Amino acid sequence: MLYTSTTQLIGQTPVMSIAVPNRDAVLVLKIEKNNPGGSMKDRMARSMVLAALEDGRLAPGGTIVESSSGNTGIGLALAALEFGLRFIAVVDHHAAPDKIRTMRALGADIRYVEGDFREDEVAVVERQRMAAQLGAQLPGALFMNQSDNPANPDGYAGFVDELLGQLPEGIDAFVGCVGTGGSMTGIAQRLKRINPAVRTIAVEPAGSIVFGQPGHPYYQSGTGTPQGDEVGKVLDYGCIDEGVQVTDSQAFETARYIARRKGLMVGGSTGGTIYKALEFIASGKLTGAVVTPVADGGEKYLGSVFDDGWMAERGLLDPAVAARLDAWLTAEARAA
Repeated sequence: MLYTSTTQLIGQTPVMSIAVPNRDAVLVLKIEKNNPGGSMKDRMARSMVLAALEDGRLAPGGTIVESSSGNTGIGLALAALEFGLRFIAVVDHHAAPDKIRTMRALGADIRYVEGDFREDEVAVVERQRMAAQLGAQLPGALFMNQSDNPANPDGYAGFVDELLGQLPEGIDAFVGCVGTGGSMTGIAQRLKRINPAVRTIAVEPAGSIVFGQPGHPYYQSGTGTPQGDEVGKVLDYGCIDEGVQVTDSQAFETARYIARRKGLMVGGSTGGTIYKALEFIASGKLTGAVVTPVADGGEKYLGSVFDDGWMAERGLLDPAVAARLDAWLTAEARAA
């Protein structure tokens, strides 16, 4: 098929299995970093723009405004190009520099929030405030507000349809990260409609407040809800069987491990979902086909997660994580 726009390349991402020795389970990764913007957020970004154009909230030639740590912003920048729109991305210091460079390369107008924030503090509240203000003040502008936008979870229908075709023997569990809650809700709701027995596990960073734990700063980007912010209205707790937390060290060390052992570069939040999925499998709590998305690629985090100096300076290196992963993934370690 000959495509005529970049956003037509969204979807139909491949799957890759990782065997777990001596367990009645296989970990299946859906490689969402193969979307044109490099993440699964491309799906919901286009969905939100289409919905806004169709119902008249956004007019041709108008301006999209959104608060983003990068991936949603890249997806919106692509959608803006397709539909002849302007895009303003409101970001903070927590966004990976390469994501900001990518948005700018795609024509986005980058606006940084002001304020004195810790390096490991996500300034979501100030980002949202500034984005809402710009959306209200600028003629023809619309604040997309992905956290409360129903077109966010709706954008993941294709993800589930693809999975069903790729795994005809069935899906037994889904493990995904939860930030705004859009991807977790959109995917889990649809999987549950098809098979209510599917286990759904949502993973947030330690320090996030989605599941009622005490909030504190964390380094994981584009996932979780930081202290002081509100959990997105798109999140449906009813479709989630269990919410768990993963530490920065567990998430980042797993991403590094997968790169070095499997040759697959995954982002930090994906490292966290892989770690928790394997932990559940090792404990016998999950069996069968356990799916987790590669939400984005590690190529966007070469200066942080994959930089030994950056990790060491922040006390995030933890060799025990790799040893634990070896024990879960190698028959030799398990036998020893």
